[in-house]
Amino acid sequence: MPRRQERESERTCIVTRRGLPPEALIRFVVAPDGAVVPDLRHRLPGRGAWVTASAEAVRLAERKHLFTRAFAAPVKVEPGLAERVDGLLAAAAVAALSLTRKAGTLVGGFAKVESALAGKPVVGLIHAREAAADGVARLAAAARRRYGERPPPVVRCFDGAQLDLAFGRSNVIHAALLAGPASDNVLARVRDLVRYRTDAADQRDDRKTNALGELSAASAGP
Repeated sequence: MPRRQERESERTCIVTRRGLPPEALIRFVVAPDGAVVPDLRHRLPGRGAWVTASAEAVRLAERKHLFTRAFAAPVKVEPGLAERVDGLLAAAAVAALSLTRKAGTLVGGFAKVESALAGKPVVGLIHAREAAADGVARLAAAARRRYGERPPPVVRCFDGAQLDLAFGRSNVIHAALLAGPASDNVLARVRDLVRYRTDAADQRDDRKTNALGELSAASAGP
């Protein structure tokens, strides 16, 4: 019975034809105007087409006209679908980060992050993509002093403008996530974004999948 339930919970990717759990896929539906749109929360009504959660797979689905086949009807796919999905995933991560600030589990600024690493329950470090190498290295050293060989995961998928938006102020380069449900949600949203920006072939490599699970998120946007 458990195995049957597990199989029933899977969906088939229209690109690879592999069965995967819904969280490893992106669902697409057809809007009233006939356009294919992403349904990241799996909540929109109507028939869905499922694609492995990677930009590479979405581009293949668009290029090979697989959405028309999946929906068994003519549909419109506006150019740049993969990039639009990336933008939605990035926006979801930034919104989650903003909620951690409101929940009181996000600190920003080099000195505050360094202080947090000295005694607070840090579950993640965030550096803007343009952060200077020496600042990143100093905070990494502080994390190692506190946590040894298992420091908190490091997030590098945001730029300074996105961090400014999340904090509601300017010039945020370094931040730290403190333990709490809101921070767990940020790490989950970042994992979604990093996985999407990782080639589908790499996702099938157990070693790289495990590394992704550890959340060393250094990928940049399109």
